Amino acid sequence: MAENDYGDRSTWEEVGQGTNKDENGNILSSKAEDWFNKYLKPYLNYSKAEYDGNSEGKIVVYFTDGSLAMISNSSFLFYPQAKDYEKIEQDDSINRNRDLCGTKYFTFMFNPFDNTAANKYHYKKGVEPYKYNWNGTEDMLWNNNTIGCKKEVSNERAYCTALIQMNGWKIPKNYPLRF
Repeated sequence: MAENDYGDRSTWEEVGQGTNKDENGNILSSKAEDWFNKYLKPYLNYSKAEYDGNSEGKIVVYFTDGSLAMISNSSFLFYPQAKDYEKIEQDDSINRNRDLCGTKYFTFMFNPFDNTAANKYHYKKGVEPYKYNWNGTEDMLWNNNTIGCKKEVSNERAYCTALIQMNGWKIPKNYPLRF
């Protein structure tokens, strides 16, 4: 519906990171919040959307089914249970990226503008499972040392979402993480 109103998503404004400030440096709004309000807000069934108040400008959208999406720049983190996001935000001892990606939240990306080799699975697409810099092999989704879907990674398990998508949106039987 947003494409009917604003044209093809590859012509939309980028989500943006950070905040919009007035001439005195006071924060007026989040760039992600402005993007959400324009392109998604009128078309989604949600209970609450709020800027989380930090300098990155993230917006948190609570859906009526109890799930949540956190939008920041081109990254969308989906939490099937909003309470997990709230718990994580309150507990500084949790390493969100390494401990919870692929179980408590799943990584998506919106970057239809970038026509580079690293972004080829997102170019001219909507919100998609994170596949940035993916070489197209299932092996890389499982075994990449930085963001593969395995127990030990150096960053986060961003490729887990793509593996679930490739399996018909079901958790594969050999999924390495437990819920």
